[in-house]
Amino acid sequence: MMSHGPMPNGLLSSVRKVVIKKGKEMKRLALVLMAVCGLCLSSCKAMCAESETSEPGKAASETPAKIETKPGPEKPAEEWKTPAAKLSYAFGMEIGSALKGLETDVDFASFSKGVEDVLKGNKALLTAEESGTVKSEFFAKLQEERLRKMQELAEKNKKANEEFLAANKKKEGVKATASGLQYIVVKEGSGANPKLTDAVKVHYTGTLVDNKEFDSSLKRGEPAVFPVEGVIPGWSEALQLMKVGGKYRIFIPSDLAYGEQGAGEMIGPNAVLIFEVELLGIEEQEAEPPKEEPPSPKPDKPEAPPKEEEAPKADTPETSPKK
Repeated sequence: MMSHGPMPNGLLSSVRKVVIKKGKEMKRLALVLMAVCGLCLSSCKAMCAESETSEPGKAASETPAKIETKPGPEKPAEEWKTPAAKLSYAFGMEIGSALKGLETDVDFASFSKGVEDVLKGNKALLTAEESGTVKSEFFAKLQEERLRKMQELAEKNKKANEEFLAANKKKEGVKATASGLQYIVVKEGSGANPKLTDAVKVHYTGTLVDNKEFDSSLKRGEPAVFPVEGVIPGWSEALQLMKVGGKYRIFIPSDLAYGEQGAGEMIGPNAVLIFEVELLGIEEQEAEPPKEEPPSPKPDKPEAPPKEEEAPKADTPETSPKK
């Protein structure tokens, strides 16, 4: 939510608006995989040894499955036979991490064969076009499956959270606003109410309806400071109801929070967010120095018109030379 460091699960803010593009994670994993494989293939060619094949994994099923490996003997660092062996293992760790995020089984015999054929210059079993097609089809199916799961979760959460808010509204001490925001005054403050244009200092703890905590300034050990208008609508509205020194428990419907897209790994689609908020103060914002107006150009003085040359006077009797 604030500028106090990353939040759990890479969530940058529990109250800032975020936009999570559909399929972004899938594309990221694909790019990581291609980059790592490219690095491995280009760097390991000179040190390639005979590849050992292992038992093939299970065929891909409808439900995501973990990559299964056979446990092998631990190899202390001092027992690596060559630097190439140690480096090759490090490359394997990187590729394994990328593959693990793809939620699919890996046939290790086929995987090893593909690496070996490329490094040794053997004739590939797939053309470049066939390889691209099979990968495109896999990622398209993966994205479709993830979107389907997201939609199912959104519908499930929407129904559950609507029921939660309806029941919560009837509880003693719960107040509701026209927008659907609900809150309980834990402690009434005696200071001023912040305005939308103010910045505030707060302590807060954020949880879901199942009491799972996803963020806390208290655990970070310092209050958070941010502009009232720079957070999700539910926060902005609640802060303007509070007075400095007050403490509220607020219940934010999903349409005043992150909506169908959710935020990060913990805040799912259509999630109701619950915050315990203590308003510590209204921060003085530094006034912007007045902008210096550029000096107005002085109008140029009009040039005097050029003087007309006088025509030579004709000789007159008085001025003519005497003969």
